[in-house]
Amino acid sequence: MNRTDWWVYVIRAANGALYTGITTDLERRLKEHRAGARGARFFRTSHAQRLVYSEATRDRSSASRREAAIKRLTRAEKLRLVASAASRRRSRHP
Repeated sequence: MNRTDWWVYVIRAANGALYTGITTDLERRLKEHRAGARGARFFRTSHAQRLVYSEATRDRSSASRREAAIKRLTRAEKLRLVASAASRRRSRHP
């Protein structure tokens, strides 16, 4: 993927809640969420802890559709998505 790729991401908040969003720059967006100034209102009550899932998409439209699909998942389904991505990372990097 290249610099202009769009990403769908999930961040775990300090209270365990999961936040889903889209961006073109994962590192910048996570810093914004943690800083609070330009981050999502979601993190005003419980700070962003860490990025737990990310998925590259080809354009903003694809990212928005995937974000909506993830947001429709139940919490249990989101946790399975996060766990499956983590296990794939571990199997690629033993």
